[in-house]
Amino acid sequence: MKTISLLIFFISSTISQILLAERFCTYTTYKWNTLERKAVDFKQVKHLYSQLKEYEIDKVTGCTVCQEDQIELKIGTLKLTKICHIFSRELQQQLSKLYSQGLPILKLVGYRVGMTKGEIDSFGNRSQFSNHSFGIALDINDEQNGLYDQCIHFNQQCRLIKGGEWNADQIGSLSADSETVQLMKQLGFKWGGEIQGKQKDFMHFSPTGY
Repeated sequence: MKTISLLIFFISSTISQILLAERFCTYTTYKWNTLERKAVDFKQVKHLYSQLKEYEIDKVTGCTVCQEDQIELKIGTLKLTKICHIFSRELQQQLSKLYSQGLPILKLVGYRVGMTKGEIDSFGNRSQFSNHSFGIALDINDEQNGLYDQCIHFNQQCRLIKGGEWNADQIGSLSADSETVQLMKQLGFKWGGEIQGKQKDFMHFSPTGY
């Protein structure tokens, strides 16, 4: 009986590996050009999962840039966005709960593939995928929670470079004691409003905060 059980397990595992290898990974991507300050080199990618490159897989979570690994978040009447499947269930449940309680969750932006970080190549293009590319980052209320640079500590000298102006007293803006921020931390996400360095990304949540 034990031999039969092991044989069944081996066959099932082998079949799973074959099915995974035969699945296609698809996504649309671009590169951020630091000289022109715009997205360039848009392209569609399709290949087998068995052909995934190291840079197409997040080393911490195992999530990939493949749209097949992403699950839609359906929160109230908000526009749909996607997130990596390993986070989707808890985020769906917990954010829906906050939304139903009347917390100002106004907009969510998750999965979107693009090389917007890392070293700059000879053409001025970034060379690494962002956390959004793997579906492991979520922006919440970007119109009330901007991305700033020149901002080691938030003050009037900080320069807004993306999203809307942040104000701790504004409806929809996030702060360290916000229920939304506390929830995301409990789920294993760090808040971009607390990252070290010259940038503060008040809308942004990811396992690293960047």
